[in-house]
Amino acid sequence: MQKRLRRQVGNAIIDYGMIHEGDKVMVCLSGGKDSYTMLEILLNLQRNAPVAFELVAVNLDQKQPGFPEHVLPDYLATKDVAYHILERDTYSVVKEKTPEGKTTCALCSRLRRGSLYGFAEEIGATKIALGHHREDMLETLFLNMFYGGTLKSMPPKLLSDDGKNIVIRPLAYCREADIAEYARQMAFPIIPCNLCGSQPNLQRQVVKEMLAEWEAKHPGRLETMFKAVTNVAPSQLADRELFDFAGLEERQRQRQETRIDALDLLSREA
Repeated sequence: MQKRLRRQVGNAIIDYGMIHEGDKVMVCLSGGKDSYTMLEILLNLQRNAPVAFELVAVNLDQKQPGFPEHVLPDYLATKDVAYHILERDTYSVVKEKTPEGKTTCALCSRLRRGSLYGFAEEIGATKIALGHHREDMLETLFLNMFYGGTLKSMPPKLLSDDGKNIVIRPLAYCREADIAEYARQMAFPIIPCNLCGSQPNLQRQVVKEMLAEWEAKHPGRLETMFKAVTNVAPSQLADRELFDFAGLEERQRQRQETRIDALDLLSREA
């Protein structure tokens, strides 16, 4: 399992140019299976990588009631990696600003992202590594289509809106099931996210269940869908900013002229 994940992470890093010589990669560690796996695989790759890069593990302690503060420091102390525990009370803000009955994920995510982006600048990190995997990317694709009216997902590599940070997702090619099995074999000390509590109407959970049902009925469908995300044909969609539909007549005219010139040349040679 480790070999498979290592190969997939390595391929993603190469395909998208995620890590370069001298990079300082801030590995965001939440205490979940995905981020533990990402850190472990990156540490494994670092030992034999053709380029030298630094890893720094960072956990954001959001001051959730009952959060086991000792788990991550105890775990990271056993690893050959520098680490920071960043304390930010985003929990209180989320609870204060989120209306009763509404989901907390959107605001929590924005606050968490802002804290991590700012800290990356403080420590001089050149890349921010997040633990999103293949299914996360597909779920986001459908969430944006169903609820946002946009055709977009989580890219494997992203420049932040302010241009200050580059985010990478080394697990982009990895299946969630493989990550879960690897985490089980490694016996990572998993910390569940209990900020949101029970939110049965989460849109992401609905989409997750939909994709799981598709995969169960049609094995390999998620692999095909992910391939589609990497194989986009702008002329076959309808985004006028992405493709010049209004200029097709001019393109047709140019091609016809080229074709006529070629035929004329052939006839002269004959």
